[in-house]
Amino acid sequence: MSPKKGERKDLFHVIHKVPSGDSPYVRAKHAQLVDKDPEAAIVLFWKAINAGDRVDSALKDMAVVMKQQDRSAEAIEAIKSFRDRCSKQAQESLDNVLIDLYKKCGMLEEQIELLKRKLWLIYQGEVFNGKATKTARSHGKKFQVSVKQETSRILGNLGWAYMQQSNYVAAEAVYRKAQMIDSDVNKACNLSLCLAKQGRYGDARSVLEDVLHGRIAGSDDPKSQARALELVSEIESVQLLDGMEYSPESSLPHHHHHYPRHENAQKRPGVSSDADELGEVIVQRLDLLMNEWTPFRSKRLPIFEEISPFRDQMAC
Repeated sequence: MSPKKGERKDLFHVIHKVPSGDSPYVRAKHAQLVDKDPEAAIVLFWKAINAGDRVDSALKDMAVVMKQQDRSAEAIEAIKSFRDRCSKQAQESLDNVLIDLYKKCGMLEEQIELLKRKLWLIYQGEVFNGKATKTARSHGKKFQVSVKQETSRILGNLGWAYMQQSNYVAAEAVYRKAQMIDSDVNKACNLSLCLAKQGRYGDARSVLEDVLHGRIAGSDDPKSQARALELVSEIESVQLLDGMEYSPESSLPHHHHHYPRHENAQKRPGVSSDADELGEVIVQRLDLLMNEWTPFRSKRLPIFEEISPFRDQMAC
């Protein structure tokens, strides 16, 4: 028996993941997902926002479509101009879209400031609208994200932004903190790269050993293994050029060469250097920022109690 007209209509909305009805927002989603007409969708999303029709979703969806159309700068202005019409619950999601837009536009300073603000909201216990977890979507599937995972994700993004500024001291501090909270192989490789950029090749290889020997979540992924081996090869190439030595005690399953040691290669934290001075400046700015934002911290989540002893390493 074939489905009735009403049932076919409901099935259509389920298949195409579009809401039912005939409002501006519904028409916008139809143009976006069914007609595959992004420009028409953007116009209709504007109409939905101006009409007050599902403004939370309309603004976010419009910004995403604009980004796909290489109109990221417009999307940034749209969010800034109309986010005050959105609910409090929508602000966190809009921030996430804004971070992606800043990244797309190469607006590193803006991206860093927003990431630091998101960390502060987590620190104050205001993320996820006060809940311990939130429901997220990826490739059409729902899953739960904890505050711990979100904190590590934001720190990872912050580390990436610092790397784009060639601020490897700050990036190292942020990646180390992220790994303490919720480690993964991608951040481990980035941390290794930060260390190598500072000439600390032994430390960099030590991090890669954890990846190559499966000690970090995701290490068994072939792409992760390939990236780690590629980084090892790059480090060895630089060591050869610098005339440096590779320690024979390392258990890396790759290229066990011995090079003449460069006297400054393995300089450790705590030894006076330009990088250490920069790290001190970052910490001082963090302290000033913390003092400026709040005289007390009454809403801290347990995760921040765990990492508070290491706060002097945090470069944000």
